[in-house]
Amino acid sequence: MTKVGFMVAGALLLIPVLIAAGVSGMISAVFGSSGPGCTVEGNTSLAAVTGFDRVQVANAAVIVAVGHQMHVPRHGQIVALVAAIQESGLINLDHGDRDSLGLFQQRPSQGWGTPAQIMNPAYAATQFYRHLLAIPGWQQLTVNDAAQAVQASATPDAYGPHQQAALDLLAAVEGARCTTSEAGDGDCTAIQAPNPAALVAINYACGQRGLPYLWGGNGPQDGGFDCSGLTAAAYRAAGITLPRTADAQFHAGPRVPDGQPLLPGDLVFYGTPAHVHHVGLYLGAGMMIDAPDEGQAVKTEPYRYRGDDFAGATRPSTVAA
Repeated sequence: MTKVGFMVAGALLLIPVLIAAGVSGMISAVFGSSGPGCTVEGNTSLAAVTGFDRVQVANAAVIVAVGHQMHVPRHGQIVALVAAIQESGLINLDHGDRDSLGLFQQRPSQGWGTPAQIMNPAYAATQFYRHLLAIPGWQQLTVNDAAQAVQASATPDAYGPHQQAALDLLAAVEGARCTTSEAGDGDCTAIQAPNPAALVAINYACGQRGLPYLWGGNGPQDGGFDCSGLTAAAYRAAGITLPRTADAQFHAGPRVPDGQPLLPGDLVFYGTPAHVHHVGLYLGAGMMIDAPDEGQAVKTEPYRYRGDDFAGATRPSTVAA
């Protein structure tokens, strides 16, 4: 990733911005009806954040709110903020070096997601945290070194100088929380999930859209996925190990009782209890993401498209990692 740096109009950098209680209205105004992938709410104390305008502080609020949702400790939220300050100046950029985009200048060509996903601040923050949490011992690293471990910058010492700015922003918006509807809306560009594990699994699966179906495929390194390879990889990203086949995943549970509403992140299965032959990842609103069959690619589609073939669902997101 190339560092765009913290370059915003000089006049804006000198204006203290008052952030009032109730961040949610500001976020809605900034991101429009499509939302940032979650609704940010919660009272924050009145605070002057020197050097940042409303758009920048709203983006910081999303980063912090997603961190809360994923149970990332305060140190990790500061790491994410310094990374976004250095990479984009907390502006959701639609350009960058090569194909870099968004708050963290993530690259679609490097597996961070589609351009539309990366331009969603909540998705971008989730991807940053997912990579951070995968680094062994990251909490013992300095803020600079932890950010560098995720970003792999050509200027490895560029993040530390933004630590005080990140602390000021965190103090202003740390009351922000990301709340989502448990029902979900079935949309990869506005992901909703009932818990952090489901959120990470859905984010991962949505980032694989367009990859071809490949029998026995476990991911991009193989050139594609089969149905259970996709769901296993999605939950592996969330720190939860699933069996490899659809049938074994079904019997591993925990089962969603028949008639109970499905939640985003649930696995939906097809066939019979004696022989399950397909699995998808439920998104909400009657939609799932799956690797359907030969000649097709990972995509979203109605989860009941197979008619009476539906065998039941499991909820692996509730299993401790």
